[in-house]
Amino acid sequence: MSHPLDLNQLALDIKKWGQTLGFQQVGICDTDLSPEEPRLQAWLDKQYHGEMDWMARHGMMRARPHELLPGTLRVISVRMNYLPARAAFASTLKNPQLGYVSRYALGRDYHKVLRNRLKKLGDMIRERCESVQFRPFVDSAPVLERPLAAKAGLGWTGKHSLILNREAGSWFFLGELLIDLPLPVDAPQAEQCGRCVACITTCPTGAIVAPYTVDARRCISYLTIELEGAIPEAFRPLIGNRIYGCDDCQLICPWNRYGQLTDEDDFSPRAVLHAPPLTALFRWDEATFLRITEGSAIRRIGHLRWLRNIAVALGNAPWSEEAVEVLTARHGENAMLDEHIEWALTRQREKRQQNAIEVTPAQHKRLVRAVEKGLPRDA
Repeated sequence: MSHPLDLNQLALDIKKWGQTLGFQQVGICDTDLSPEEPRLQAWLDKQYHGEMDWMARHGMMRARPHELLPGTLRVISVRMNYLPARAAFASTLKNPQLGYVSRYALGRDYHKVLRNRLKKLGDMIRERCESVQFRPFVDSAPVLERPLAAKAGLGWTGKHSLILNREAGSWFFLGELLIDLPLPVDAPQAEQCGRCVACITTCPTGAIVAPYTVDARRCISYLTIELEGAIPEAFRPLIGNRIYGCDDCQLICPWNRYGQLTDEDDFSPRAVLHAPPLTALFRWDEATFLRITEGSAIRRIGHLRWLRNIAVALGNAPWSEEAVEVLTARHGENAMLDEHIEWALTRQREKRQQNAIEVTPAQHKRLVRAVEKGLPRDA
C-alpha cells in the first residue's frame, strides 16, 4: 500500500536540496501573475522594450507560466549569489582607460550554471514522486522571473526593477523550475525601499523613468548588450568606460551593504576581463575574442558589438596617442563600427586640443625655460 505524498515535507526537502546544490534561497509560489499583465502591456505599449521584439512577440504568455508547461501548478524560484571577492568596482569605474564589465559577466555564463542545478533539483524531486513533470528556466523563455521571485518570497521589487533581499541585497541570479505539484506556497516580503530614490537619481542615462519602470532604450545594459546597431550619439558620453552592462543602480543601493559574496568558482572573474586596458581589448581579433569569451555570457554580443562598445569607451577616455593609434588601425573594417570610431577619434582630437588650451601662461614660461636649458649654447 503506497503512502500519500506529504507535500509540506516535500517543500521543506526541496529547499534543503536547493541549498545543497548551491542556491542561497528557494521559494515556492502559484502561477497567477494576472496583476502583472496590465503593467506589462503598458510597458510594451510605450516601446520601453526597444529592439527586444521577443518581449512583445510573446505578449501575455510572460505572465502565464502555466502556458509554457501545461499542467503547471507551482513555480519553484531560486537565487544564487554571484558577487566575487575583490570586485574592484571603484578602481575600474574611476579609471577611464580601463574597461568595466558588469560584475555578473566576469565568470562563466550563469545560464548554464543555474539551469544544470535546476535540472538536478527536478531530478531529485522526481526520485520522490516519479510522475512529476517539471521544466527549468534561467532567463531563457518568456517568464516574468522577478515577479515570480517576489511572489515566492525571495525579496521585493526595488525601484530599479531588480529583486532586493534584506539579507543579500541584489547581487544574485534568479532561476525557475515549473512543476505540476500543488506544493504549499511561501509568503511574499514587504517592499522596503521606502522613500529612497538613489537608484533613480544615479542612473547615468536616466533609464529609470519612474519607480519600478525602466526604459530599456536608455539603459546602458541594453545599449551595450541588446542593441544590435549604432548606439545613439546622445548616450555615448554617458556610457563612460562601461563596455558590457552597468551596475550603477546596484552600487548605490543601500541594501547592497548586505550583499553576499559568491562561493561559486564558476563566477570567479577571468583575469583578462577584470579591469582590462581598453587599448588592449580593442586589438583583439575575432579569434581572440571567441577564445577568451568561450563559456562567457559576453560571447553572445559578438566581436563587432564588443568593438563598438570599446570604441565608445575610448572616445570617453583621456587623450592618448595609443588610443588614436588603435582606433585608426581598425577604421574601414565595418561601416557601423566606423561610425563609432570616427566619433571616438573626434572626441580624442577635442581632448588633445583642450589639453593644449589648458596650459597657463606660467606653465608656458616654465616649459620655454626648460626647452632653452636643453638647447646648445649657440642655438
